[in-house]
Amino acid sequence: MSEQQKPKKPKIPRQKMPEQNPIERAHNFYEVALGYDNDLALLEASRCLHCKKPYCMAGCPVEVDIPDFVEMVKKGDFIGAAWKVKEKNSLPRIAGRVCPQESQCESKCVLGKKGEPCAIGRLERFVADYAAVHGEGKTPELPKPTGLRVGVVGSGPAGLTLAGALIKKGVAVTVFEALHELGGVLVYGIPEFRLPKAIVKSEVDELRKLGVEFKTNWVVGRIETVDDLLEKAKFDGVFIGTGAGAPLFLKIPGENLNGVYSANEFLTRANLMKAYLFPQSDTPTAKGRRVVVFGGGNVAMDSARSALRLGAEEVTIVYRRTMEELPARAEEVHHAVEEGIKFQLLTAPTEIIGNETGWAVGVHCQKMVLGEPDNSGRRRPMPTDEFFDIECDTVIVSIGNGANPLVPSTTKNLETNKWGNIVADLETGKTSKDRVWAGGDIVTGAATVILAMGAGRKAALSMLDTFGIK
Repeated sequence: MSEQQKPKKPKIPRQKMPEQNPIERAHNFYEVALGYDNDLALLEASRCLHCKKPYCMAGCPVEVDIPDFVEMVKKGDFIGAAWKVKEKNSLPRIAGRVCPQESQCESKCVLGKKGEPCAIGRLERFVADYAAVHGEGKTPELPKPTGLRVGVVGSGPAGLTLAGALIKKGVAVTVFEALHELGGVLVYGIPEFRLPKAIVKSEVDELRKLGVEFKTNWVVGRIETVDDLLEKAKFDGVFIGTGAGAPLFLKIPGENLNGVYSANEFLTRANLMKAYLFPQSDTPTAKGRRVVVFGGGNVAMDSARSALRLGAEEVTIVYRRTMEELPARAEEVHHAVEEGIKFQLLTAPTEIIGNETGWAVGVHCQKMVLGEPDNSGRRRPMPTDEFFDIECDTVIVSIGNGANPLVPSTTKNLETNKWGNIVADLETGKTSKDRVWAGGDIVTGAATVILAMGAGRKAALSMLDTFGIK
């Protein structure tokens, strides 16, 4: 039989992620995505072409050696693959769940040019979970202590990543967290059904085992300032990774009515304070019958899907553009649609309507059309003369977050921009203040977990270079 006559080997499709049934999961806070099993992981890894020029790595903010770890999965060396990921990524169980791989590493995958890219994120989650269950087989050999000490303000993804990178080079690290739980946005912002808090705790515990010291209920800027950490506590450097925790509002009439929440408050109650378990937990939260969410990002999806699970009969997302322009991850939008979340698109809220007792009872809206592209590259929403109302009893405002001013305002000679974000070099994390670095949302404004992790890694490399450590 000639080469031309030989039957072609069938292409292996991208392996779907097993998930909870939408009808069932819409009423519980258990994780939606269930993860690959061994067979699915082996099959998905076999799709990787192991390119000579691995473009996928260029799309990874923390520079994971993707071809090597996927090749290890292909060979069945799941523990080795997890170890390879952890060489660059200290939080793989987290990144495997919440990183927008579709717009980063997977967007560069050669397979994606004519079909679907290799499911790099799902494989990362698989090996990290496998190692957590079966044991990683070895622990990193730490170098002798250098005698250098670094203080980290904030235990979010940027701070945790930096702590992991430095402790492995013999630098002592102390992380200061204002809240009573560690993890920053990972615990107060992202719902349990997307990122179980037990996983965040396990990743933090791994860092603690390596020697990272954690101090909770420690508000830097009140108990001690950054200058105190440098001058009194004698830290050799300080990294500021306090995130973007100050909610933004539309400044429309009615935002001060009862029943109106920022996504920050709503999600913090539901996630950090575990309001979904009330009365077993101490903190209740709003359980509206008809809920309207302003915004189209991941936080808006998290808010809408949490409200549904808390018992809402109807949840509507109000967004100024169309489905194509939604900034949320495609996977989160898909899950929201499956669960029955409604989308009121090309719509802008102009007023929240209240009753005589001061409670929200509806939203006055204006229809929009799309005009020319704006600075973001998306078509600009333009108002029309058409108005209508949406009945509701709860409104969640999820249009973004600003910088918390506490640390910048209490730190001498620390430059900030007009939005209150710390000015820092995006490649090194260096700020205007000597021996102070910053990274993540406090520098860039609200962004993704993996970009914050990338900023933490870059700042760690800059610190090591400054300290003369290779």
